[in-house]
Amino acid sequence: MVQFAECGPGLERRRSVASQAPIRERAQRSRPLHSPRPPHSPRPPRPLDPLRTSRWFRRTAGGLPAAFWYLWTASLINRTGAVAQIYLGVYLLSVRHFDVSYTGLVIGLGGIGTALGALPGGIIADRWGRRPAMLGASIPAALTMLALGCTDSQAAVLVLALLLGVFLGIVRPAFTASIIDVVADADRVRALNLNYWAFNLGSGAAALLAGLLARIEPMLLFATNAGVLLCSTLLLALKVPETRPAAPAARTGPVGLGPVFRDRTFMVFVGLTLLGWTMIETNKVLPASLVADGLDVTSYGQVIVVNMVLIVAGQLVLPGLVARFRHEHVLAASVVFAGVGFGLVALADTLWAYALTVAVWTLGEMLMTLANSAVIVQLSPSDARGRYQGVFGFGPPGAMFLGPALGGLVAEHLGTSTLWAGVFGLGLVLAAANLAAGPARTRRVALLRTAAGGRARHGSGKELSGSR
Repeated sequence: MVQFAECGPGLERRRSVASQAPIRERAQRSRPLHSPRPPHSPRPPRPLDPLRTSRWFRRTAGGLPAAFWYLWTASLINRTGAVAQIYLGVYLLSVRHFDVSYTGLVIGLGGIGTALGALPGGIIADRWGRRPAMLGASIPAALTMLALGCTDSQAAVLVLALLLGVFLGIVRPAFTASIIDVVADADRVRALNLNYWAFNLGSGAAALLAGLLARIEPMLLFATNAGVLLCSTLLLALKVPETRPAAPAARTGPVGLGPVFRDRTFMVFVGLTLLGWTMIETNKVLPASLVADGLDVTSYGQVIVVNMVLIVAGQLVLPGLVARFRHEHVLAASVVFAGVGFGLVALADTLWAYALTVAVWTLGEMLMTLANSAVIVQLSPSDARGRYQGVFGFGPPGAMFLGPALGGLVAEHLGTSTLWAGVFGLGLVLAAANLAAGPARTRRVALLRTAAGGRARHGSGKELSGSR
């Protein structure tokens, strides 16, 4: 049968469809298996790049010697077990039922003892070595800790708190100097920052552990703290050798604090550090503002935990962000952040607002710690490192006394709003002072590097001549 060709509109439609079929087939072959993401849908999270994480870890913690990690571990263990030191005020109030003013006096004496102990501790570290200072003071510190938990005499508690502070203060300059000794010059700030991070990580764990031990048996606070002191001391005794650099042959006379006190550039730095940390330590007066705003005094623990969380989460990331800035600029920014954070307390009236103020001044604390570590490393001659650390170590413990004491007086007589406005103003003054002190520090660092290079060349020359 003869079939006639179809004509008309139907034929044209089928021809059009037939002509488009190859185009559709090519489009289907080139179309991805998954449909494209709608324009307004959220982008899926990027998977964690193990290679990038590995590079960050190497930059942060890689290449450091084993001796540093033993020191770091001892620091973490020691701070994790510092349950009695952290909970001492609560213990004196709730277990011994001493009044608030006496409790403040005990804690203040502990801070004064730590500041005073840092001075002879630096001399011991430079004259006889780091190990005698660290090992010789840790054992009596543990025994004093046990005695503090066993006595209920107010006079004895005052004396023991002062002695404990002195013994702990003697250890600090030698410990920090040991870290600087064993780490290469380019890695020292990174190593000190890691140690500061471990200190805060241990403090957070100690706060949780202290509450548990206090509910079981308060004496466990002091027994645990003493035992941990002995354990960390044993680790240092077994794993960390003497690290003190050899003294220059030309040095004669007694090893004292005179050269440190005559170093005006360094002493200006210590004074500015003392005032900067005094700003940070006024956070102990935050409960007065909380109560004035109708909040429970226990809310202080809820807002101050922001400080610990931010330091643990951000302190290891911060060095890479500020490495390109000059130290005086970082220090100026740190006290501005601290001043703004405390100044905002005058405007805060809710728990979330107080937490925000803590976040702001914590950023200032983190920047201050990082820049201070870099400056103290640069300004300390290798043969006087312990003494420089001892004098510098006087600042933070001194601020632990000055901040609460002066802050409490201002708050009591002039009001908390005046206190926070004053801290904000002090931050601006210290920012200008740090910027002004920067050029002198730069010149001082250049002189120290020139002198160190000259000693190195002289020493190598003597070795060559001796080999002939």
